[in-house]
Amino acid sequence: MSTTSASQTPSTTPAPATGIPRPAHTVLPDARGFFGKFGGSFIPPELQKQMDEINAAYQRISRSADFIRELRDIRRHFQGRPTPIYYCRRLSDKFGGARIYLKREDLNHSGAHKLNHCMGEALLAKHLGKKKLIAETGAGQHGVALATAGAYFGIPVEIHMGEVDIAKEHPNVVRMRILGATVVPATHGLKTLKEAVDSAFDSYLKDPAGSIYCIGSVVGPHPFPLMVREFQRIVGEEARAQFMEMTGGLPDCVIACVGGGSNSAGIFSGFLDDPVELHGVEPLGRGTALGDHAASISHGSEGIMHGFNSYMLKDAAGQPAPVYSIASGLDYPAVGPEHAYWHDTGRTTTGTATDDEALRAFFQLSRLEGIIPALESAHAVAYATKLAPARPFQTLLVNLSGRGDKDIDFVMEKYPNYAQENE
Repeated sequence: MSTTSASQTPSTTPAPATGIPRPAHTVLPDARGFFGKFGGSFIPPELQKQMDEINAAYQRISRSADFIRELRDIRRHFQGRPTPIYYCRRLSDKFGGARIYLKREDLNHSGAHKLNHCMGEALLAKHLGKKKLIAETGAGQHGVALATAGAYFGIPVEIHMGEVDIAKEHPNVVRMRILGATVVPATHGLKTLKEAVDSAFDSYLKDPAGSIYCIGSVVGPHPFPLMVREFQRIVGEEARAQFMEMTGGLPDCVIACVGGGSNSAGIFSGFLDDPVELHGVEPLGRGTALGDHAASISHGSEGIMHGFNSYMLKDAAGQPAPVYSIASGLDYPAVGPEHAYWHDTGRTTTGTATDDEALRAFFQLSRLEGIIPALESAHAVAYATKLAPARPFQTLLVNLSGRGDKDIDFVMEKYPNYAQENE
């Protein structure tokens, strides 16, 4: 493990030849995959060999003109990028103070930000000659995105999903199957996202040479936190340019939900070198008791799981603790290592939103702006509405990471009173 503490590692490093500061996203991770003390690769030697091959291929291919040209063509003509920024006039007026804007990743093809890295990972798999794409999914958005990528490239896809989430996110399960993916239920433990990751890793270990594990967030062993962040950085790059064009300046705050942290890493990466507050919003669920939330940074401690070191929620034995969130894409007992690093160095502020706050935001955005957010994204919207009244004359940019089509049946069946309150 790296011996460099997070506080000793600057967010920007001068380029040796010119003294010009390098953009923060180019500095870390180091060659061993560490963001300060977080990250790395804690996996068996036989799997490490495959990770080294993937890393070498990514470093080579991602710099090639053909790869970059094809990925840009996919983003423009298949995904529909760039996604727009939208000013929430009525939502802003309701809460007063700051003006609230959305980066509309819900308008990215397949309905969420996940396709940004799935198309990149599948394109990498194509260049590597892999015969199968394997992944986990919680809310189903990553599963749908990878199934979409598999259909695009003609590569078979196997998606592992907890039984609880299969029932909860039925529309996305149907979409995955329509797109040709095989959905494998994870039937052990709590039958949610962590168990889906366990199941996907087990499947990948059976044939690591012929398949590729397309991790769905900025988690896992190196190089996945790096790769996913870089594929998602397009969100931040677009958002920064669009916001400058729309308003003539930068936002005061950028806000995004954080489970593993792919959508937040993507948008934060565009503003790391700017005087902009970055707020990551964790799911506080039903409260602060262990097992009632999935707020890894706010209530966890340093630990290793799924091949990387980061903040983790642990039980009495030091193992990953049971976690909970109304949002299936956020109920993971750890957080991406770069998020842990940003938190420890003070570059990001970590906030929370409860189930109740997320549900209220879900209906407020729907009724006031005609936009149904994913429950994951609703956590970020909820936090923005809490922050706005105390921030007069400021601007808040929220990453609306996904649309709520997948959640509407679940919400209306389980929480009809929230709909009645907003009628």
